[in-house]
Amino acid sequence: MSRNLTEKQLSNQCVFGGDLLHVYVDKVAMPDGKLSVREYVTHPGAVVIIPLLDNGDLVFERQHRYPLHQDFFELPAGKIDPDEDPLLCAQRELLEETGYIAANWRYLTTLHPCIGYSNEKLLYYLAEGLNLQVACPDDGEHLEVFTLAMAEALEWVKAGKITDNKTVSALFWAEKLIRGEW
Repeated sequence: MSRNLTEKQLSNQCVFGGDLLHVYVDKVAMPDGKLSVREYVTHPGAVVIIPLLDNGDLVFERQHRYPLHQDFFELPAGKIDPDEDPLLCAQRELLEETGYIAANWRYLTTLHPCIGYSNEKLLYYLAEGLNLQVACPDDGEHLEVFTLAMAEALEWVKAGKITDNKTVSALFWAEKLIRGEW
């Protein structure tokens, strides 16, 4: 397990710079000395919230996702702004998207959803002690908020009704927490 697997960057070129994503093409030297090219996307990171109501239900959203031209069932999530504390981002996103505030927050984990082509990271939080206020979605953000029992959410995963990776990962994590296994 001590073998060096590090690739050395020889050149770096940004071929696209958008508001959210940047695409790079790097030339690299492989550990064996051969040359290769790495194409990847940089992303500022995001938070994923598991909003757990006192009755054990979860707060979900139905949202249209343009790249796949379909609606998805998801847990609340959002992009971390530059220099924004991830917990404050999670609190902001939960209120903006669902109208809920939480009395208790617990950081769970950080996952990397697409390591082969992006540096994106997702920070997961459990939000409990929820109190409904007023949702104030971002301009252009259209979604439907609803609640779902954990068992039903897992059935939706099994049936292919929930396919969003960040939500599936969060549900599997939450199931272990609720059962007291983690």
